[in-house]
Amino acid sequence: MKTIRIIITGGPGTGKSSIIRHLEKEGYTCLHEISRQVTLEAQKQGIDQLFLEKPLLFSEKLLEGRIQQYREATMLKENPVFMDRGIPDVLAYMEYYKTEYPDFFSEACEKFTYHKVFILPPWEEIYQSDNERYESYTESLRISLFLENTYKNYGYTPIEVPKAPIKERTKFIIDHI
Repeated sequence: MKTIRIIITGGPGTGKSSIIRHLEKEGYTCLHEISRQVTLEAQKQGIDQLFLEKPLLFSEKLLEGRIQQYREATMLKENPVFMDRGIPDVLAYMEYYKTEYPDFFSEACEKFTYHKVFILPPWEEIYQSDNERYESYTESLRISLFLENTYKNYGYTPIEVPKAPIKERTKFIIDHI
């Protein structure tokens, strides 16, 4: 049986991780966002914000990690597998920050595909910044547009999840698989 890979994406602070945690509590298999791990690992090596200081290196590490997650999801027997962000997210952020990138980034988006993409819209009432989330709410609005456009450019039709309590948002996602 083929693994159904579902992406949950959206700008910073839109509730992705909260929904992933709720899906896990409901018994679904979920793979977590890896950008915080990449950032923390760089900080251990003395680079405060790898994405800001070396954006291409950061993006390459993210791409590697997301490809590894994709392969991990494909090996799982559980269905569906929910993933906090996908490979096209890497390109959307590079486009947003006007970072040039080699063709292998685009090739990865074409090679490693997902079954459905859910996008969480910016929601000022729940937005919070922290050590690894340095974007403002205004930036989150713009990044969200880049994410949506990038997924559309690779043939996806992102499904917008309504602003609602986590249980309702999770139910919406499950009902639309």
